[in-house]
Amino acid sequence: MFKRVYRDQPVKWLIMSALMVLVQGCATQPATTVANASSCEGSVLLPSPLAGKFKSVDDPKLLDKAMGEPLAGGLCQGAVYQSTEEVTIYRAWNSTNPGSQFGSWWALTKPAGKTADYRKDYEICYQWSPLDKLVQCTLKVGSTVVVGNGQSAKCSDYLEYPVSEAQQVFIESASDAMFDCSGFDSMMSWQPESQGLANQ
Repeated sequence: MFKRVYRDQPVKWLIMSALMVLVQGCATQPATTVANASSCEGSVLLPSPLAGKFKSVDDPKLLDKAMGEPLAGGLCQGAVYQSTEEVTIYRAWNSTNPGSQFGSWWALTKPAGKTADYRKDYEICYQWSPLDKLVQCTLKVGSTVVVGNGQSAKCSDYLEYPVSEAQQVFIESASDAMFDCSGFDSMMSWQPESQGLANQ
């Protein structure tokens, strides 16, 4: 009898361990909403440097607020997270509308490179914002946000932005979720084109 129990214990231990891994794996997968899975790009999983600073939570109402129809902006797909540590996030905004400093749409990385590329990555139409100001803030622990990939946006008959794989952060009440904010002004900085106009 003793030998049989002894032999069975490793089997039971392996089964229990496998079940625990399976349950933990399911728990860490965020619940997502996808407007049209075949048309979305990118991933709602957080990049590795930030993955340990958030936990997945279930908030279908908040998720629904962040989603957008094709050509209307918002998110194509998204997942809801709650911050477990302080995180630095960024927002490019419109100085002619001071209330937009703490709008709903934020980025996990500091804007860099061409303004036109940033507009395309984050589907920001020119009539929505000149992107002439930047605010960098710390997201409070316990803040609930939606992280996802951009839906397409139609700015005019001449300009449409496609869906984007760049991750955006949707925060319903950003002014309450932030502290330790710093502001920056946009400055003109002209870089030579890869092929000079003289060669055309």
